[in-house]
Amino acid sequence: MNLEKPLTYARISQKAWPIILANASVPLLGFSDTAVIGNFGTTEDLGAIAFGALIFSFVYWGFGFLRMGTTGFVAQARGSSDEPEIRAILGRALFFAIVLGFILICAQIPIRESAFFLLDGSQEVEGLAASYFTIRILGAPATLATFALMGLLIGLGNSRQLLVVQLFLNSLNIVLDIYFAGILNLGAEGIALGTVIAEVATAVFAGILVYTTLNRQKASNDVFFRIDNLFDKQALSLMITSNFDIMIRTLLQVFAFAYFINQSAQFGNSVLAANHILLQLVSFAAFFLDGFAFVTEALVGQAIGAKSRYRFDVSVERTSVLAMIAAVLLAVIFLAFGGLIVSWLTNISTIQEAATRGIPLVAMYVLLSFAAFQLDGIFIGASFTRQMRNAAIISLAIFFVACWLLVPAYGITGLWGALIVYVTARATTLLLYYPELREKSGV
Repeated sequence: MNLEKPLTYARISQKAWPIILANASVPLLGFSDTAVIGNFGTTEDLGAIAFGALIFSFVYWGFGFLRMGTTGFVAQARGSSDEPEIRAILGRALFFAIVLGFILICAQIPIRESAFFLLDGSQEVEGLAASYFTIRILGAPATLATFALMGLLIGLGNSRQLLVVQLFLNSLNIVLDIYFAGILNLGAEGIALGTVIAEVATAVFAGILVYTTLNRQKASNDVFFRIDNLFDKQALSLMITSNFDIMIRTLLQVFAFAYFINQSAQFGNSVLAANHILLQLVSFAAFFLDGFAFVTEALVGQAIGAKSRYRFDVSVERTSVLAMIAAVLLAVIFLAFGGLIVSWLTNISTIQEAATRGIPLVAMYVLLSFAAFQLDGIFIGASFTRQMRNAAIISLAIFFVACWLLVPAYGITGLWGALIVYVTARATTLLLYYPELREKSGV
């Protein structure tokens, strides 16, 4: 992003919409996998895909720090016009991604056995899911490398290139799934094979795209990677510490939603299914709010790198205003059309009734959640990850207390109330650290 251009609402929106589309394209891949297996595979294949996708969602979610940590460091280096450091950050992130990816491959047996110990499926489903896992884990180095490459694109503000990479991944994956699972009739194993090939091809495609972009910006007499910069001890230590903090924060958030789902099950299958549907609406809203949060990461990091307090304050203010408007619109849409959306997602009357009753609570959650998304973006852009970790610990504790107080008294409404308290606590705890961030970030 050109730091000389004014930060208008229109320019911020132009940066956000490709990210929103990129995020929205992700669930299409899951739908395509389900559709292919649903038409060409067996019931056991479909169950295996569900189990396998669940395992990899948790495995890869834990490594989301490779995207977030890279974004903050790159944005700050871009703001200070330190092109060699941008390339060094990329090199370090790719090094960690590839090493961690191969560690996952080597540790696949304990990961797989632990996952199936926790899951409860038939022998046929677990057998196919194990085959799916064994094939798909081979793509781990490529997948984690793509996380790092996407983090760099966000940090640079190249959101349209991010969209191109995401569409390349999803389109190729869909085509390969149809070929291997549909035409060749390989079932769940075909889905895994198509996904691995798509992940490797995407890592190469994104790598070429990033290399071309960065190579164009470097001096003609400069090498792409400087070994002394690449393995700078202080920079490596900072990256490891930052990434570990983000990993802890992310896992705590995953645990909070897992606990919410587990508590939902205590109210019966209909409520559990209804809450699953309502969480799909929450995820849909996250596509939009994440778009503005990602732009915030880049703008805040670049402002800090440029040591511009004015640009920092304008970035925070204007991205937050747009995110708030998006949250209000989403909440209104859910209130007006939530019942209709639920009817599209299920025709079971008991689930429809339970989900429809929860629509106002979902609208309230979405309305209040934009602050947490925005503050996450600000803190990631500033690389204030220790504070993010601490805030995640405190807000999770508040969530448990809210569950303890509200669920016995108000049932499922109290559980949703506790989740709303949780997302509010996430924002409030980060807000307490915000003055420190603004003072110590150097702007």
